[in-house]
Amino acid sequence: MSLILAKWFTSGDDKRIRGSFRSRLRAHPLDEALSSRYVGGMTFLWYWFFLAIPLPWLIRWLLPASPDGGGSILLSPMAAEFFALPTARPGYRDNQPIPRLLILAWVLLVTAAARPVWQGEPIEQAVTGRDLMMAVDLSGSMEIQDFVLDGHKVDRLTATKAVAGEFIDRRVGDRLGLILFGENAYLQAPLTFDRKTVRTLLDESVIGLAGDRTAIGDAIGLAIKRLRDNPEGQRVLILLSDGANTAGNIAPLKAAEIAARSGLKIYTIGIGADEMVVRDLLGSRRVNPSQDLDEPTMRGMAEMTHGRYFRARDVQQMEEIYRILDDLEPIERDKRYYRPEREMYPWPLAASLLVILAYAALRRRSLTSA
Repeated sequence: MSLILAKWFTSGDDKRIRGSFRSRLRAHPLDEALSSRYVGGMTFLWYWFFLAIPLPWLIRWLLPASPDGGGSILLSPMAAEFFALPTARPGYRDNQPIPRLLILAWVLLVTAAARPVWQGEPIEQAVTGRDLMMAVDLSGSMEIQDFVLDGHKVDRLTATKAVAGEFIDRRVGDRLGLILFGENAYLQAPLTFDRKTVRTLLDESVIGLAGDRTAIGDAIGLAIKRLRDNPEGQRVLILLSDGANTAGNIAPLKAAEIAARSGLKIYTIGIGADEMVVRDLLGSRRVNPSQDLDEPTMRGMAEMTHGRYFRARDVQQMEEIYRILDDLEPIERDKRYYRPEREMYPWPLAASLLVILAYAALRRRSLTSA
């Protein structure tokens, strides 16, 4: 297009058209076009490119005209066949559509170069100051069916999945991680905003997957390692277990002491009913399924790290505990907004190419018929 424009703007023909363009430019000054970057939802990221709109007229005025129309500044194989033909024919007037097409093509090209972007409505983006690591016990005792969920007896892990899963869904904007522990502790999910994946990994966990014994101290140690690079005040561990520490390389209270020094706050949840009815050959008898739960240690770990200990004897209490945790560790959002953007430059660029093709076709037809 620049080659065709160079040919036309350096030609000595049709000087009346040049005067028409000058009057049109005065009627629509450039400062009005640049008075605002925004037109509705449209913005031009490189809006200073509009300063190039008068460039062809400046070239036309500053460079000497070619008397015969044959001395083009720039030549190209595409334009050679047009420029080899006579540049004018009898009856050519300033209201011909060809110069108007050139103006339109140039303006469209400059508009595309200004990089138009359509911006949508501002959308609030949730940003939180909380990183929560969840540690869930998968030892063999978690298969005891002393919880009732939707009218059916379920084991402790199933109840945990249901209640903790809803807690995960509520933590919009938080980064969540998941540690599964039994005889060993494993990082199942690192800290992530992908709550759906964390819940899926929790739902797929199986009793005994990490061994039948309980390594509470190792789970705390792993959480310390994964959260140590986080700013203080953003290191939180929610540890759920139904027993005592029976495995691992570090005692729970010693791990809690290290956690306190590192700024990790631990909330502990001891789960299991106080009483359940067991039927055998001799009839029914009441037993305490939580007799192995080491509440003093669970409470001590929480107090040492400025957390809190909770006791969940049924699903309702567990739900209430996680609601309390929502209040204790609120979702802190900074109000940040972003506007979805869509690049629009291909449209004026394509339109400019179509106008150039239309101009080429009209010029060829008009000059060959002269």
